[in-house]
Amino acid sequence: MERVQLADKLNISRIVYGMWRIGDDVDTSPSHIQAKIEACLEQGISTIDQADIYGGYMAEEMLGNCLKAAPQLKGQIEIVTKCDIVAPVGRYSDRRVKYYDTSRSHILQSVDQSLSLMNIDCIDLLLIHRPDPFMNHHETGAALDEVVASGKVKAVGVSNFKSHDWSLLSSAMNTELVTNQIEISLAANDAFTNGDIAYLQERNVKPMAWSPLGGGSLFNQSSAELNSLLERMASANDVDIAAVAVAWLLAHPSGIIPVMGTNTLERIKTFSKAFDVNIDRQTWFELYSTANGYEVP
Repeated sequence: MERVQLADKLNISRIVYGMWRIGDDVDTSPSHIQAKIEACLEQGISTIDQADIYGGYMAEEMLGNCLKAAPQLKGQIEIVTKCDIVAPVGRYSDRRVKYYDTSRSHILQSVDQSLSLMNIDCIDLLLIHRPDPFMNHHETGAALDEVVASGKVKAVGVSNFKSHDWSLLSSAMNTELVTNQIEISLAANDAFTNGDIAYLQERNVKPMAWSPLGGGSLFNQSSAELNSLLERMASANDVDIAAVAVAWLLAHPSGIIPVMGTNTLERIKTFSKAFDVNIDRQTWFELYSTANGYEVP
C-alpha cells in the first residue's frame, strides 16, 4: 500500500477507511469494528476517518470501545477526526438549530472529547468539518495552532473548504493546513474544473476524497453507459467496478486520497484492488467523458 507524507509527523495510507456509516451497521460491537480495522490493516490501510458528528455523535465512542478491547490496534493506525458541526441530536439535543462552531472553546472541547471517547492520547489529523460563515479566522487559526502545540493533535486540515476559505484560515495560522477533504468521484467531478483541486495541487497539498463512489450511485443503473463501461473495465482487470472508480481517482497527478466508507466486511477486504487497475490518460478521459455524458470540448 502506498503511503502519503502529509506533515513531518504524519504519514498515512493512500486509501483511508471512513467510519461515517459505522452507526448504521447491524453490528456495532467492538469485535466487529476490530474485524473491519484488521481487514484494512491486512491490505496496508492503516488510516481511519472519523468525525465527532458521525453516528449522531456516537461513532467516536464506538471506535473507542473497540480500542479499549483491542489496545494493540492503537499503535497500528492513524486517526483522522473532525469538528465544528453542531446539530440538535445526541449531546447537542438541546440546541434549537444546526450551526457551525469554530470558536476556540468549541475546538478545544471537541478535541478533548474526541480523545476521551476514542481512548487515545493524540489525534493524528484534525479537520474543520465545514467552512463556518461566522468564523473569526484569527481565533480559529490560533486554536488550531494551540492544539498542535499542546501535542494533542499532530496535524490539522479542513473539509469542504473552497480556496478562499482555505486562504482566510491559513492566513491566521503558524501551522500549515495539510489537506482538504472534499467530495470527488466520477459522479461528482466538478472539483477537477472548478479550481478546488487546482488550488491544492498548486500548493502540493494532497486532497482527500469523501464519497469516492458517489454515495453508491455508481452501483445502480442511473447511467447505463457509465455502468456498462465500468463493468467492462472491471471484468478486464478481474476486479469490481468500485476498484475501477477508485483507480480513476488514484491515477490523478494531484495525489487524491480516497476515503472509503462501507460496513460490508467483504467489500472492505477488496479496497486495495484499486491498485491492480491501470488508468492511462485516454482511459481516464474515457471514464470522465462517459460520466459527464459528453466529450471534452
